Amino acid sequence: MSNLVTVTDANFEEVILKADKLAVLDFGAAWCAPCKKVHAVLEELAPAWQAKAVIGEIDIAENPATPGKFGIMNIPQVLFFKNGQLVETVTGVLPKAKMEEKLKNHSA
Repeated sequence: MSNLVTVTDANFEEVILKADKLAVLDFGAAWCAPCKKVHAVLEELAPAWQAKAVIGEIDIAENPATPGKFGIMNIPQVLFFKNGQLVETVTGVLPKAKMEEKLKNHSA
């Protein structure tokens, strides 16, 4: 069982844009090796951040509309949203400490 919320084109607005706290969305795909590293980091951080952030994942192969809206051309990519607004984009793999730092900065 994953600690991350499964986001789809159908529930993106409800889960991410209408979240009442920081929303973090991991754009990836099953065939992407670096995506698995990002997923593992977020999976590890999610339980501790449950009260402060919605941390979700979206498969770009199965849900092409949402990545298209944000011009996602490279994965892995993690987008941070506050009050329905995009506040930061991280492309590539970040170490756990750096990702946690970003969560702290945006949840403050």
